Amino acid sequence: MLSDPVLTHRLEDGWDIPVLVWRAGAPLRAVSSGPLGGGVGTRNWVVNATVPMSYHRDDPAAHLAALAHRFDLDGPGVGLLTGVDVAEVVTRTDTGVRAWATVGLGTPLWAAAPDPAHAPAQRVGTVNIVVYVPTALGDAALVNAVATATEAKCQAIGELGLPGTGTPTDAVTVLCPTGDPAESYGGPRSTWGAPLARAVHAAVRAGGAVPCVPWSQRRTG
Repeated sequence: MLSDPVLTHRLEDGWDIPVLVWRAGAPLRAVSSGPLGGGVGTRNWVVNATVPMSYHRDDPAAHLAALAHRFDLDGPGVGLLTGVDVAEVVTRTDTGVRAWATVGLGTPLWAAAPDPAHAPAQRVGTVNIVVYVPTALGDAALVNAVATATEAKCQAIGELGLPGTGTPTDAVTVLCPTGDPAESYGGPRSTWGAPLARAVHAAVRAGGAVPCVPWSQRRTG
């Protein structure tokens, strides 16, 4: 089981910066695109850490590993970063599937759009999604669940009337119990993919409907 996230803070560069921490009651299977703990494997925790929009470190995995050590998180885990205030996490549940999203849509883009001629203005633009499915999923189902979560995110963004499929820095993490038998499918019409899609869609839709000001701009502005 994955616990509800705990909102905590860290002192960094003179700022008291919010962090969300999920702890697993037992090791979980996971798939993630996060800078720390990405890929498929067993994970014990998840961290979603706010960073200022001036963030320029080129070692995000090491940074997140240091945060995990600071919060006494043992074993392998997943680390995510965002300019969004993670205190504004949105949670939705459907048929036992739980989805948490921190939603920043200041820089929406189309996935297949050409590279811009000029760098866009600095605006908060990361959607981090964490999902817990209460039954074991096989490797293929885990990968399929990431695709399903992404499709649901894209649907929500479209319904919000924004011109894009996501932002350049979005991340998805799906966790589930270990063990056999494991579900083989995670698509949007599968037993667990369907509620996953609904929960993610609802969380992103709700989070994206609220104007998002970067956490660091609130601190300085």
